[in-house]
Amino acid sequence: MKKLLIVLAVFVVLLLALGGWYVSANNELVEMKGQAVKQWANVESSYQRRNDLIGNLVKTVQGAADFEKSTLTGVINARAKATSINIDPSNMTPEQIAQFSKVQSGLTGALSKLLVSVERYPDLKANKNFLELQAQIEGTENRINVERNRFNDIAGDYNIHIKKIPTNIIAAIANFEPMALFSADEGSEKAPDASFDFK
Repeated sequence: MKKLLIVLAVFVVLLLALGGWYVSANNELVEMKGQAVKQWANVESSYQRRNDLIGNLVKTVQGAADFEKSTLTGVINARAKATSINIDPSNMTPEQIAQFSKVQSGLTGALSKLLVSVERYPDLKANKNFLELQAQIEGTENRINVERNRFNDIAGDYNIHIKKIPTNIIAAIANFEPMALFSADEGSEKAPDASFDFK
């Protein structure tokens, strides 16, 4: 009877130790994933700031009566597409990230075309509101890059952690899935051709 009690006591102690380890590991994974989700919100917030600024920029540019309508339409349409993509950060896939990046890149391209077109409009280039918005958009583009990199760092650490032994056991039991990361747009590894046509 005494041996049975000792075996039972050892079993209970081991069970409590395993339970404590499980709770601790699970809580750590919850915290890491929560930090990544929070950082994703910062990424979206930076994109939202850019979208808001672009709206104001478009209104300012529309004041230049002879400005190219097709360029403005391109920016407006690209902005609408960019704001139509919503991703659930707790269940994001690489395909969703790729689609999100694609529409954001489309908006970046349309915005670049707009800013290049402005060079032909001296009155618009001298407009104080336009210059301030342009500077804010440039700053926001930098902020977007920083927030995306921070997201990749935090989500990457989480992805590594759920693969490590023995945490991978808890991750599998509690359904902690890897998070998708931002990657470079297709073809961005190739330097663009520079063309200097001074005709």
